[in-house]
Amino acid sequence: MNFKHINYVLTVLTEGSITAASKKLFVSQPALSQTIKLIEQDLGAPIFDRSTDPISLTYAGQRYVEAAQAMLDIDRNLRAEIAETKKEVHGRMRVGISSQRGIQLLPLIIPEFVKRYPYVKIDLLEYGSDTLERLTAEGQCDLGLITTTAKPNRLNYVLIENEQVVLMAARSTELAHRFEDGQPIDIKDAMGEKFVCMTEGHSIRTIQDRLFERYNLKPNVILETNNMEAGKHVAARANAVMLIPHVYVVNSMELKYRVQCHPIKNNDYERHFFLSYRKGMYLTRYMEDFVRIVCDKLGVPFNIAGQEI
Repeated sequence: MNFKHINYVLTVLTEGSITAASKKLFVSQPALSQTIKLIEQDLGAPIFDRSTDPISLTYAGQRYVEAAQAMLDIDRNLRAEIAETKKEVHGRMRVGISSQRGIQLLPLIIPEFVKRYPYVKIDLLEYGSDTLERLTAEGQCDLGLITTTAKPNRLNYVLIENEQVVLMAARSTELAHRFEDGQPIDIKDAMGEKFVCMTEGHSIRTIQDRLFERYNLKPNVILETNNMEAGKHVAARANAVMLIPHVYVVNSMELKYRVQCHPIKNNDYERHFFLSYRKGMYLTRYMEDFVRIVCDKLGVPFNIAGQEI
């Protein structure tokens, strides 16, 4: 197992096919296929199940990827520790955050961080929280600012804040005429309305799908979007409703007279906003300071060890 082979295998897994991975790696598809076969021959078992679309891992492949990620962690940690001992201020940090959270937080955090570490490059990964949590666990993201329920098997979680999920309804909807602003409702009360939804990969979409599945509901979805800002404005103007974190509504003064919000009864799916990082990962000084800046700007005491879950 070498780092080139690890990169090939992980890229195939991420891209979902050998053809897509070959384009990403700038190698020919036959050459990549041959290399993967040689890796599998050396391992003595197939890594990929090629009968699925996208391509998936066999049991041996899962074990290979786990070992590969452990090797990458060891290499990253070693390089980070050596850089620290040399007092280098150069580096690279992969930070994951949703575009919606990024609009709120990045203008507060990045300028302060750049002042302290002008030669540390930030690679920004903008995806939904479910996707970012997976990327962080797989070692493809260093620090993930995510909204989720903590799953402490592979990640450490620093709690930033708790969130309430509400149903935002345009004031022109029938639901808004039946219920007062702020009045709790059953999700079934909204089934006659048009829905705007986030795409899969966002934690709010996961909560929504679980609610609908629990009550065997099939909503009338007029739009799926990866952009919560766009989604809430479409819902407000299209006589529609949307499940959304309450914070994204109260911070939008332009929606004040267009929408109203309703807590969902019997919704036990919690949302917590965390800063997460992989267990066993070496946190460089600039990574720790990034966490410190996030906590300072949001009024959260800085105590990584005390807040890990």
